[in-house]
Amino acid sequence: MSPSLPLVTTAERRHRLGRRHRLAPSARAATVSEAADAVVALHATDAATLFLSVRARLAEGGPSTVEQALYEEVSLVRLLSMRNTLFAVSTGLAPYVDSSTARAIAVKERRALLKHLDEDGQGLDAAWLARAETAALDALDSGGPCTGSQLSAAVPALRQKITVGRGKKYAAETGVATRVIRLLAADGRIRRDRPRGSWTSSQFRWVHTEPWPALPATEARAEIARRWLHAYGPATEADLKWWTGWTLGDVRKALAAVGPEQVRLENGTTALVSPGDTAPEPAPEPWAALVPGLDPSGMGWADRGFHLDPAHRPALFDYAGNIGPTVWWNGEIVGGWAQRGDGEIVWRLLADPGRAAEEAITAEAARLAAWVGDARVTPRFRTPLERELTA
Repeated sequence: MSPSLPLVTTAERRHRLGRRHRLAPSARAATVSEAADAVVALHATDAATLFLSVRARLAEGGPSTVEQALYEEVSLVRLLSMRNTLFAVSTGLAPYVDSSTARAIAVKERRALLKHLDEDGQGLDAAWLARAETAALDALDSGGPCTGSQLSAAVPALRQKITVGRGKKYAAETGVATRVIRLLAADGRIRRDRPRGSWTSSQFRWVHTEPWPALPATEARAEIARRWLHAYGPATEADLKWWTGWTLGDVRKALAAVGPEQVRLENGTTALVSPGDTAPEPAPEPWAALVPGLDPSGMGWADRGFHLDPAHRPALFDYAGNIGPTVWWNGEIVGGWAQRGDGEIVWRLLADPGRAAEEAITAEAARLAAWVGDARVTPRFRTPLERELTA
């Protein structure tokens, strides 16, 4: 490693996180789209996570503000994309996410379902699947937004049962409705609309929509890499590969198109930043944040050592590597939080950040409680500390 490379300290990386991820109060976003774009994409596997991630970054507005962006303005949309995971992205970025990542996932999903249909032996094939998809879209056009169960009731083909693994020990009968709906969503022909129930519900209605405009995949990956480097740099090739789920070859081509610069880190390794992005990041004001499980600020890198003490990992992550709700102070994870059954927001520090930090965290917990109101949030992926706090 050349000593002539610019040095980016751990403190500066945390400054970047506070400012660029819109977590410092002075950096909070004016719109939901800005909050999403700040971290490229927001995890959306858990319905509440999306809302709480926006909340942590939004200057003003409540759950209805996020609902308006998702279902009225449609300035934020959910896509099955990076790491075969559901993310929410701004509509401006959606074509790039679709062409860089979601298209390939959709192709694999369709290939897998057609394979299962063929192995089932009932004569269901690509032509049958195309008819089922057309019937589902026609039902949405005539009946308006529908849940999966409502769509199945309206389309007989979606009530079809097949046996996956026929003749094998793990054989299991399953309905095709979920798989067909998943395919239509992956292809961008339907999108999630308002769920049944509150903003914490994942029982979505579906609406017919137009697919995203096709872009050259290499161009789309370069744009995603450029935005990701701005939000997460300094970072490594391995970090980008983990975050996107792309092949190493695609990662390297995307980075080559961006032309990043190398910097030194305090741990003695090198990392990448956007071209011209080597100047020190000014420190924001002292800040505290309570972010939900799966939040991008905790999940954006394969190596999270600059903001997470490895000793805290067992309490804050589940067995599959999903991070739970976390408490932040000045760009470092210092604890975890949870909501109890009576609505109380409780938190525990795993380090001693000092009195000023505790006062700021207390104020942020009160802000979170007011925002959530009467809603109750239980993370889909529960961690040891979150379970302890709600016991």
